[in-house]
Amino acid sequence: MRNERGGTVMSEEPASNTNHGRRPTFGAFLRSEPTLFPQDLDDCYAAAADDDKHRVSNASAAASPLHYYDASPSAGYSTSSPSPYPMSPLNQLSPYAKSPWIVPSPLLGGFSGKSGLVGSLVRKEGHVYSLAAAGDLLYTGSDSKNIRVWKNFREFSGFKSNSGLVKAIIISGDRVFTGHQDGKIRVWKKPSKDNRHLNNLSVAAHKRIGSLPTLKDCIKSSINPKNYVQVRRRSKVLRIKHFDAVSCLSLNQEAGILYSGSWDKTMKVWRLSDSKHLESVDAHDDAINAIASGFDSLVFTGSADGTVKVWRRELHGNGTRHFLIRLLLDQESAVTSLAVGEASGVVYSGSSDGAVNFWTRGKHLSHGGVLRGHKLAVLCLAAAGNLVLSGSADKSISVWRRDPVTGAHSWLNVLTGHGGPIKCLAVEQERTPGADDNDVQNDGRLIVYSGSLDKSVRIWSVSEHTPEMRPYSSPRRSPE
Repeated sequence: MRNERGGTVMSEEPASNTNHGRRPTFGAFLRSEPTLFPQDLDDCYAAAADDDKHRVSNASAAASPLHYYDASPSAGYSTSSPSPYPMSPLNQLSPYAKSPWIVPSPLLGGFSGKSGLVGSLVRKEGHVYSLAAAGDLLYTGSDSKNIRVWKNFREFSGFKSNSGLVKAIIISGDRVFTGHQDGKIRVWKKPSKDNRHLNNLSVAAHKRIGSLPTLKDCIKSSINPKNYVQVRRRSKVLRIKHFDAVSCLSLNQEAGILYSGSWDKTMKVWRLSDSKHLESVDAHDDAINAIASGFDSLVFTGSADGTVKVWRRELHGNGTRHFLIRLLLDQESAVTSLAVGEASGVVYSGSSDGAVNFWTRGKHLSHGGVLRGHKLAVLCLAAAGNLVLSGSADKSISVWRRDPVTGAHSWLNVLTGHGGPIKCLAVEQERTPGADDNDVQNDGRLIVYSGSLDKSVRIWSVSEHTPEMRPYSSPRRSPE
């Protein structure tokens, strides 16, 4: 059911319980497996540790019947509740809500102010690990191996990978790239906009058109023994392949390059035009958790080894090479997330200790300060315009606004309501109803999507003009 004020909310009984391997190493929190989070999480996280015998196969990605309910205040419950059922685990408040660090937003009750909840998408088939928004489409990836496509608050389409939890999604034109737990990057083609069956789920399907690296690159590389690397005592793999989970993807649309980061400690570079592997870089001493393509041909990588590194792309013969030019951060806590504000020229880094460090382009990437709005790990970041949002294992999203003149950050809001750690964020500029993809509002209002380990996605409307929650000055410190 579509509601003009509150949006549409969906819920469905769990279809399956999934299981994915917990990594035996990793000294910080950050490989983001559900079992690594605090033990007070709801019972839905324990389901992720169930044995495979409880898993129900879901060979088709087509939508099953969903239950709709009104999210407006007139329906008798707050829009901050993801379910009308009071005993639902998704209705239980975060145990961190009483913390002075977590301030519930006074605007979530009725969506009549500057910021607030629009609606929720709930399809209990797995923890939500990845999000990507493109126009009126939202892509969600989970440990169920399904990629769901949503349009106008309704499930529009979907497609299923053969194996591998979906840890990253990125969209480039008519192609969708997905990074998986099994170390593979899969490539899908979106249905054409002029497809007369576009609204038919069974016909307007996304088709898999390949994977990275391509079969051609693999065959060519396999001829030379020097192209293999030792990964275990008696095992070797091609260097152009990731041999561990692909944890993050980033796109440089202008250069036509896709970057991938992995728990195998490498960054790999791919050319979009022909899916060719260009380079493999041994970037860190531990798993790479975040990668972000930025300004001035720079690429930023963050790792469980506690470092943030800056790489510069330069022409090298007929191709490109990336050179390490700077170490931005070196600390004990694992780096869990990165975001680059292209317009503001600011780089943000989230850590497992709950801190968000930032550096400014105008001062040669000098350290600008630390934002502290969480007591647990910052698992995801998103930057758009003058706003930056941080999602945390404490089940909340902090919203910050950067002053374009002074560079100071104001703490605007804390969005609460998720029943589990917030694993991913996606941001789109809010569009005028009925407008095309290129017609967007310029009043500083954003649509924010948040994916959580509570198996739900929430949609928020956030404005740059929201009054700050309380005076806040960014504490300055020099990274260790």
